[in-house]
Amino acid sequence: MENKTELILIRISGVDRPGLTASVTAILSKYQVDIMDIGQADIHSTLSLGILFKCSDQDSGNIMKELLFKASDLGINIRFYPISDEEYETWVNLQGKNRYILTLLGRKLTAQQIAGATKLLAEQQLNIDGIRRLTGRIPLDEKKANVRACIEFSVRGTPKDREELQSQLMQLSASLGMDFSFQQDNMYRRMRRLICFDMDSTLIETEVIDELAIRAGVGDQVKAITERAMRGEIDFCESFKERVALLKGLDESVMRDIAEHLPITEGVERLMFVLKRYGYKIAILSGGFTYFGNYLKEKFGIDYVYANQLEIVDGKLTGRYLGDIVDGKRKAELLRLLAQVENVDIAQTIAVGDGANDLPMLSTAGLGIAFHAKPKVVANAQQAINTIGLDGVLYFLGFKDSYLDERGKL
Repeated sequence: MENKTELILIRISGVDRPGLTASVTAILSKYQVDIMDIGQADIHSTLSLGILFKCSDQDSGNIMKELLFKASDLGINIRFYPISDEEYETWVNLQGKNRYILTLLGRKLTAQQIAGATKLLAEQQLNIDGIRRLTGRIPLDEKKANVRACIEFSVRGTPKDREELQSQLMQLSASLGMDFSFQQDNMYRRMRRLICFDMDSTLIETEVIDELAIRAGVGDQVKAITERAMRGEIDFCESFKERVALLKGLDESVMRDIAEHLPITEGVERLMFVLKRYGYKIAILSGGFTYFGNYLKEKFGIDYVYANQLEIVDGKLTGRYLGDIVDGKRKAELLRLLAQVENVDIAQTIAVGDGANDLPMLSTAGLGIAFHAKPKVVANAQQAINTIGLDGVLYFLGFKDSYLDERGKL
């Protein structure tokens, strides 16, 4: 007589300890069961373990009896759930659905923020498969430096309206003071290889052309033009020519002094160390100037710098520039070119910037991130970081604090 089989799901919870999973699976191994699925999570030493297994119907009673005795010895709770063939097939079919990663990031995360984000997922008929914390343990003293919190949701399904979900997440993040990223969970996301940064107001906390203008005595004029350009109110190339012309006669030594005192954005040192450590190629694609980009290149080991070159004659700026202007269109072209040079798919690229002239490269890259950006940029970006420093990019790439060595940790 042919033996029949049963599918049984066991759910175990209780205080975690070394050897607990080994004890449970040792009992199952005695009966040579097939493990169909297994998952485990540990939250503050509290275990949640689920195992779906297939066994002979003649063994199922003995298996459950032994597991109950072992659970009593270990002081844990165990529950048994029979699973029908139909239920199992339905579960298998769900595995073919799209998967996404929703990352929530901020100085701290509240129940209100998580409730708001998960409500949007539910409205889009998306199911949360798993949740994990990427940042280290949050100190009780919120005044400590570099405090931040990040959790990552693994989500299954297909959004009813992806654009609407993106828009709602952006509105939620603005109103509740958090950052988010919503990405399709595919192999490209796991294998990003090239990251391109804007420089001014991204890697550094200033617009260098404004600093130059102050030294030249035309600060207010140039700053007004810069702000209009960054908001997308005037053509970048035309504004660039106007601003450079106002710098005529400025001594080259001023550039060196500004470079040596550039205000580096919070988190840049940590971000650059981790990216270099894990093999990313790094580029600066800037509407600023090569002089300052090359200074950062040497400081952080950046691989490529493409920016604008100021003409200097007899140690003074002429008010002219050399070569083509690196504007928004050119940034996107350079991103594609570097992807070809590095032999990576465009989906494996990342772009980070703050101004309107960064939008073309943000939309071209596999992952485009608006960083403390202008309203027009945030409105058109897929991901944004506004609450913490530039090292927040690491969490959108899936890095976990506990995986990094001491220099990479906070």
